[in-house]
Amino acid sequence: MEMTTRARVRDGDPDAFGELFDECARAVYNHAFRLTGNWSTAEEAVALTFLEAWRLRGKVDLEGGPLRPWLLGIATNMVRNFTRASRRYSAAVSRIPPPEAIPDFADELAGRLDDTEQVRFALSLVNKLRRNEREIFALCVWSGLDNIEAAEALGIPVGTVKSRLSRARAKLRKLVEESGEPDVARGQSIDNRESAARPDGVRQS
Repeated sequence: MEMTTRARVRDGDPDAFGELFDECARAVYNHAFRLTGNWSTAEEAVALTFLEAWRLRGKVDLEGGPLRPWLLGIATNMVRNFTRASRRYSAAVSRIPPPEAIPDFADELAGRLDDTEQVRFALSLVNKLRRNEREIFALCVWSGLDNIEAAEALGIPVGTVKSRLSRARAKLRKLVEESGEPDVARGQSIDNRESAARPDGVRQS
């Protein structure tokens, strides 16, 4: 009898993890990017998510569907850790005298910055939500998980997912109206589940 992907991952089959990376790396990257608005952090989150998935492989339930919700749940925790560490780092840096100005060489990054402009605008609105609402919105709207998958990803009841998502949508509708830029806010940055700036190093599924 052929082993399922879940069983192979749980047994630590390297080929199964390679297939899982090919299938889900882009989704993990997009989720992390949409939570942080930073492509470099998102790239690091991908690497750490799969390292953590390897460490936690023994806890994979043999019953169930695709492992994308499990990976996105791990990625969400990685982003939380990044956010906490970033706050501590920013507080420490703020106490250091600023260095001498260095000429800007932004031309090389112009493409990346152009790609992220709308996502950053969306994040400026989404970041006004509570953290638990923001995470649910990112999982359900941007990453396309259904309520059951999002509940699995975060380890919370389905009813909690529904209520948080409803609150998030209501708050965002109000914020979009107040922003004065409904076309941008309702475009790819907030509502599109698939598109996000992605570095060449992350393979598509």
